Amino acid sequence: MELDAIDRALLTQLQRDASQSNQEMAEKVHTSPPTCLRRIKRLHDAGLIERQIAILNPDLMAKVLGHGLTAVIEITLDRQDADSLDAFESRAGADPAVQQCYRVSPGPDFVLVVQTLHMQEYQSLTKRLFTNDANVRNVKAFFSVKRSKFGAEVRFS
Repeated sequence: MELDAIDRALLTQLQRDASQSNQEMAEKVHTSPPTCLRRIKRLHDAGLIERQIAILNPDLMAKVLGHGLTAVIEITLDRQDADSLDAFESRAGADPAVQQCYRVSPGPDFVLVVQTLHMQEYQSLTKRLFTNDANVRNVKAFFSVKRSKFGAEVRFS
């Protein structure tokens, strides 16, 4: 699939604010609303748009739910064969506390970004994913004290 300038502009707009109306989006990318809608549907159908989500403000949510914990965790496994890597990746990806899971190289085998409500929930996570897995050799956690930037935008140039 090839992306022209309008497709790229639509994807950029959607990444910045997917709650825009079709009319607003069409105006910003200089096309008609029906064309805009048709193109966005094509981008969804092609799988380029995986899903649309709401990004919550952690500082405001903290006033409602408490601050919670965000941790960036490095994981090193004893065995790095394909089955072992796939098994850990599958378990980590299925855990609701894991927001992001990256298989990385060199260094650790995985980097996870996790969000828990409190330290007790984090301890449960460590038991589920790390302590009970004999293949996990090393875990190094970094706890966030402030989110300075958050983004998920895929850059085109």
